[in-house]
Amino acid sequence: MAEGSFKALMLRNEEGHPRAAIEQVPSGLLPDGDVTIAVHYSSLNYKDGLAITGRGPVVRTYPMVPGIDLSGIVEESASPRFSKGDAVILTGWGVGETRWGGFAQRVRAPAEFLVPLPGGMDLRQAMEFGTAGLTAMLCVEALERHGIARSAPVLVTGAGGGVGSIAVSILGKLGYPVAASSGRLELHDYLKDLGAAEVIPRETLAQPQKPLGPERWGAAVDTVGGTTLATVLAGIRYGGAVAACGLAGGSSLPATVMPFILRGVALLGVDSVRCPAERRTRAWARLAELFPEGLPRQIVALRTLEELIASANDIIEGGVRGRIVVDVAHS
Repeated sequence: MAEGSFKALMLRNEEGHPRAAIEQVPSGLLPDGDVTIAVHYSSLNYKDGLAITGRGPVVRTYPMVPGIDLSGIVEESASPRFSKGDAVILTGWGVGETRWGGFAQRVRAPAEFLVPLPGGMDLRQAMEFGTAGLTAMLCVEALERHGIARSAPVLVTGAGGGVGSIAVSILGKLGYPVAASSGRLELHDYLKDLGAAEVIPRETLAQPQKPLGPERWGAAVDTVGGTTLATVLAGIRYGGAVAACGLAGGSSLPATVMPFILRGVALLGVDSVRCPAERRTRAWARLAELFPEGLPRQIVALRTLEELIASANDIIEGGVRGRIVVDVAHS
């Protein structure tokens, strides 16, 4: 990395459409913030794919460096919370949407956006989890706070994606019987290796159902939304809960109040973008404890900044399983 500049994947607006290209960016263009970070790793999330391809209204201002998460080492700090040389993680807070994000070798951000890298986790492992891992852990903790017993079967929708794959792994490690839903037959063995006891075809949940169905699951982690979420709610046991964190299948909810008022089912919204620092820090610590070696190798693929444009199309088309880690420092 040159002292006065850094490499970044930059989005520029050309006649209403984003154009992504690798650029050498002067360090003087970095946005305001308390802490300057040398980025080591980032990860590719569905939202990043939408931003790079322009298929969703993710980016609000241009030019923009996408990348909704990152891990790296503090270069400069005007905050008493962090010092030069500290290892940190940044996820959420509009990074990669309204503020320059992690697909760059240098970033500057407010100190309150950052959490320390937990003990027992390295910078690459942090981005093996990234926003997806944080979200998955927050979903599991929401179910735990609701009192879901570890003997209760838990359904995970969109289980082949980043959040879903990690949720299956977390729940399996904690001893929950896990049912994983995926539309890709080729992922069934993969999901069972991650800890799923049962794999359910996506089509089973994607069709409209009666307001109440058989009580199949004690709880669920839903990354899909839409008709799938409505079907899941109708199949939750009395007193169970669904932690909802995604809308890959749509933002509408064609459901009724029946599961809520007749079975006492709870719908728990999970947000990782503005989640308080204390909850983030605890979630990261639990990920480090549960996965001392990082995620299973079959979940993770490594890419460079130069490979991101092609990978962004793949993730939008559903051609990515698990997690893509971006080696920013060596791009």
